[in-house]
Amino acid sequence: MTNDARPLVVLCGKIHPDGQALLEREARVVLTEDLSEANVLALAVDAQGILFRGKPMCSERLMAACQKLKVVGRHGAGLDIVDIPAATRLGVAVVHAPGSNSQAVAEHALMLMLMCVKRAVEVDKGTRAGNWFARDDASNTELGGKTLGIVGIGNVGRRVAKFTGALGMRVLAYDKYVPDDEVRRRGAEPVASLEALLPQVDVLTCHTPLTAETRAMINDKTLGLMKRGAIFVNTSRGPVQDERALFKALATGQLAAGGIDVFEEEPTPLDNPILNLPNVIVSPHAAGVTREANRQTAVQVAGEMLRVLRGERPDVLVNPDVAARLGLR
Repeated sequence: MTNDARPLVVLCGKIHPDGQALLEREARVVLTEDLSEANVLALAVDAQGILFRGKPMCSERLMAACQKLKVVGRHGAGLDIVDIPAATRLGVAVVHAPGSNSQAVAEHALMLMLMCVKRAVEVDKGTRAGNWFARDDASNTELGGKTLGIVGIGNVGRRVAKFTGALGMRVLAYDKYVPDDEVRRRGAEPVASLEALLPQVDVLTCHTPLTAETRAMINDKTLGLMKRGAIFVNTSRGPVQDERALFKALATGQLAAGGIDVFEEEPTPLDNPILNLPNVIVSPHAAGVTREANRQTAVQVAGEMLRVLRGERPDVLVNPDVAARLGLR
C-alpha cells in the first residue's frame, strides 16, 4: 500500500529516459517489458494512464478492466493498435505524438529509394569480394528526372516530397484528405486517385495510416497498373501491402526493386519469401527509430498524457468527444 497520491501510469515497454523522467515528475510510473495483455491488465488495474508502444493491443477489454483509466498514449503517430471508438465510449482520452518521427521516417524512405536505384547491397557485396563490376555496369540509375508517387502527403510525405524534389524528381501525390492547393504547397502535384497515380510513377512510396480504406491497397490489381520495372517503398504499415502480390511483382520483374520496412506480420517469419529476393532492401520497422525521434516521441506523448491527468486539454486529442466527460479545459 502506498500513500503516494500521484496518478499511476504504466509504460508498456521502455521509452526514452527523458520521457519517463517527465512522467515521473507528476505520476507514479511502472515499466513492464512483459507485454502480454494479462500482465498489463494486472499492473494497470488502478492506472489512470497507460502508454502503449506496439503491444499489447489497446483493446476495449483492456481499457474496460482499468476502471480508473483516463488516458491512453500511443508512442508514435500510428493509431491502428488503439480501439478508438471503444475508448470514446469508455470516456478515455487517446493521445499520440504525430510528427515526432517524421524526419526519421522520411530520411529512411529516401535511403531505401537510393539503395534500390544504386543496388547498394549488391555493389557493397561485390566490392568486398574484390569484384569491381559496378564500374563497368550501367545498371545503376538515378532518381533525378524520375517520377515519384507519394500515397499520403502528411507529416512524412511532405518531407519526402521536399527531399526528392531537391533531387530533381517530378513529385506526384494522392491523398484524398488533403485539398489540391495544400498538396501543391507541400511540394507535389495532386492526383485524383490511386489508379490515376500508379501508371505515371517510376517510384511509389507509401506514407498512409492503416485504415479499412488502405488495408491491402497495394495488391495484384494496383501493382499491375504500375510501369514494369518501377520501384516500391513502404515505411507506413505492413498490411497496406498484400505480401503475396508484392512477392509476385518483385519476383517476375513487374517491380524492379522494393524497399520494405514494414510487414503484414511483425516480426516477419524467417521463411517469408520476400526475404530471399535479391532485389529487396528490408529493415525491421525501424524507419522511425532514431535517437532524436525516440526522445521527441517520448517527451511529446508524455506531455500530452500529463495534460489530461491534470485536467487540461491536450494539444492533440484523438477523440475530442471525451473532453467534457473528463472535464478537460
